[in-house]
Amino acid sequence: MMATAKEFVPGGSFLIHETPPQDVFTPEDLNDEQKMMGKVTQEFVEAEVKPKAGEIEHQDWELTVKLFRKAGELGLLSVDLPTKYGGLGLDLITSVVIAERLIEGGSFAISVFDHVGIGSLPIAWFGNAEQKARYLPFLATGAKIGSYALTEPGSGSDALAAKTKAVLSPDGKFYLLNGTKQFITNAAFADLYITYAKVDGDKFSAFIIDRGTPGVTLGAEEQKMGIKGTSTRSIILDNAEVPAGNLLYEVGKGHKVAFDILNIGRFKLGAGCLGTCKAALRESVKYAKQRTQFGQPIASFGLIQKKLAEMAIRTYVAESIVYRTGGLIETILSGIDQASDAAGLEAAKGVEEYAVECSINKVYVSEALDYVADETVQIFGGYGYVSGFPAERIYRDARINRIFEGTNEINRLLIPATLFRRAMQGRLPLLIAAQKLMADLLSYSPAQEEAPKGPLGEQIRLLQLSKKVALMVSGAAVQKYRENLQEEQEMLGILSDLTIELFAMESALLRALKSAAAVGEKAAEAKSDMVKVYFSDAFGRIELLAREAFASMEEGDTLRTQLSALKKLTRSTPMNTTRLRRAIAARIIEAEGYRA
Repeated sequence: MMATAKEFVPGGSFLIHETPPQDVFTPEDLNDEQKMMGKVTQEFVEAEVKPKAGEIEHQDWELTVKLFRKAGELGLLSVDLPTKYGGLGLDLITSVVIAERLIEGGSFAISVFDHVGIGSLPIAWFGNAEQKARYLPFLATGAKIGSYALTEPGSGSDALAAKTKAVLSPDGKFYLLNGTKQFITNAAFADLYITYAKVDGDKFSAFIIDRGTPGVTLGAEEQKMGIKGTSTRSIILDNAEVPAGNLLYEVGKGHKVAFDILNIGRFKLGAGCLGTCKAALRESVKYAKQRTQFGQPIASFGLIQKKLAEMAIRTYVAESIVYRTGGLIETILSGIDQASDAAGLEAAKGVEEYAVECSINKVYVSEALDYVADETVQIFGGYGYVSGFPAERIYRDARINRIFEGTNEINRLLIPATLFRRAMQGRLPLLIAAQKLMADLLSYSPAQEEAPKGPLGEQIRLLQLSKKVALMVSGAAVQKYRENLQEEQEMLGILSDLTIELFAMESALLRALKSAAAVGEKAAEAKSDMVKVYFSDAFGRIELLAREAFASMEEGDTLRTQLSALKKLTRSTPMNTTRLRRAIAARIIEAEGYRA
């Protein structure tokens, strides 16, 4: 089991509290067992999945199912499941390591992610003892394959607007379900579907539907832009006879199942996107070293090096976010008695504590991947647009991640909404901190913010200032809109972007500081250089977001006063990021891939 921070850290508290570098989990903390599972996964992908990429892309479902069985034999499907029901019961970080390596299997990995996450965990977390015993041992081995059916033609992000209805039969033996579920991954070959319907038309509830259930039919395969090797179909329910014993959790509490499962789904999506970032960067470096123009490899050109460096920086930040979040969640999960009947519900509650961080992972890493994938195509040039080369598949497969598991727009609304709700509940003293800052700004002087001594002292100062800016904007928004803030989506988007940027900056910085303390400043120089460049750009984004927020709320003297206070908080001296980017690019070109 991994070593974790001893003290509980409330979700969202990074906004107002300082975190010691030694308390964050980083990839450098991986133990031998976690590394071994990563190696097993990578060997499986190289030997079994990549050689069959063509058949998978052409939807050979029989092959996909066979690969599921092989993955099950290796334990790759059972990491998150309790030993009591045939799982390995390993830690969440091991699951992250597997996701990172498995994603190089392309579409097959997406099928597996759907199965091990949102296709299995609803039963592991919310199922009763009989349901767990009936399904989990088979899901652990791949003997049964799971899927998740939430979306409907008229309700995508607005899940609670679902129209699928469930009515208990007169004899109480069945629920009769009627409705249509859309865009269901694994639909063609899944053995069970975690489905949602409104009992009596108003009680949103979860059900387990077995393959072959009377009244269940499938629509045609969707013709998709990317992830072509996954099955995506509609599920049509026409008086589907679902046994009453297949009601999952409680009538009217399906929202609890759906939303808690989506939290872990968002986190794991981030882990998968991270793995693709690394793969894309490796392919880009490899090609840039081989491709010759004007008598030299394009990897020697400054603008190509700038691209490679920026791809590496965003990958480093994404990696820092994912592993930090994994460590936070595992701190709670590791304290749960897995033999307890309530272990699943406690796990769901533990993950919900970090719902904000899970949404940040989903948004930041999926958008980092979109940037990396786009630049991969650009580095490959014309060949990046041609099928058969890795850039083309990476690019079209990446786009779905900003839609999966709740769109990035929905997650951007959830982040500030969750933070403010917790503030009102007394779980997070966010508003108190904002009020204190507003009072302190009256006598604030930039001289108060001298950079601490030691490595990355200036970046520590910039982070502290950025937190003040975010609190200042949050306080002004709450004061301006009060209970109507939830209707101001543009402002919520700004607050969300500020929150995401702060978590990204802090995660990257804490990892670099922890590494410098462990191995020395020279050995940690690669991380420090990436942090310096990232902060140089991010601090500018923080200022622009704040200016946009204030300008949308106020005008005249009030706006000028706010901008004057903002100016005090955003003074900084530009650094030579060109030199640093060249050094970063040189390292990854030498390593022929991502290096931190």
